[in-house]
Amino acid sequence: MAKIIVRVPASSANLGPGMDSLGLAFKLYYTVIVEEKTTEWKVNHALGDDVPTDENNLIVQSILKTNPDIHPHQLTVISDVPIAHGLGSSTTAVVAGIKIANSLGDLNLSTDEQIRIGSEIEGHPENVAAAILGNLIVSTYDGKDAVASAIDAGELSALMYIRPDGISEVESRAKLPKTLNYQDAVLSSSRANMFVTLMSQGKIHDALPLVEGDKMHEPFRKAIVPELDVIREKAHSMDIYGTYLSGAGPTVGTLGKKSDLVQLRLELQQMDLNGSLRILDVDTEGATVRGE
Repeated sequence: MAKIIVRVPASSANLGPGMDSLGLAFKLYYTVIVEEKTTEWKVNHALGDDVPTDENNLIVQSILKTNPDIHPHQLTVISDVPIAHGLGSSTTAVVAGIKIANSLGDLNLSTDEQIRIGSEIEGHPENVAAAILGNLIVSTYDGKDAVASAIDAGELSALMYIRPDGISEVESRAKLPKTLNYQDAVLSSSRANMFVTLMSQGKIHDALPLVEGDKMHEPFRKAIVPELDVIREKAHSMDIYGTYLSGAGPTVGTLGKKSDLVQLRLELQQMDLNGSLRILDVDTEGATVRGE
């Protein structure tokens, strides 16, 4: 059997007011090589001792969730996506598993079916849809059905502040309230709606300020990511708008033109922030499978 190579892009979720709905794929990749059949699942990686190397690995769990009859194989993972940093690291493993099961099992799953399975595993659709479709995605999941659509965002770039320590999604979600103020919910919903509309019309400059001012999750997570306000304030001083908390954090993203983000990065590098600053382009292709 020829080796199967699955490549999945990193993704950023929420984009401010688009809680569990908006996602953006980046040219930062998680690659899985499917090698020979084995008697038991074996996952080779250099991701640390906390990531299982057997059937408990999230890739394998996602393969078996998609098709429990898939025979064990040896898998090798090569990843540039930091774990537990709000860049969809768990999603990359989930999507890789779905793609592998689809290929090995000759399932011929549609894109919609793959997004539904991934949403069921993750509990929300935006990272999964962005990783599968690429670009900027709008999505919804009601616990049964997932619907997603992509908007071309190829001209967009992002400056990502990536802190060395991670935050688990479970820990971050524990910061969220059980209920929201009605007016805050309406405001966040309307801002997300206008952001999507303007992006679909190619009015990026008008759309990006709407990423800010979220009421859904950022106010409750800011305490664990104090750099959010620092970066946003510096960006505003340079007339750059579009800074947000990526996913559950602790990564902070700022969207915009690459030339502007290069200047912002230079300014932030003078501030001795405890993290790295990477400019990422938008992935417009989504997850790919080669060698079938």
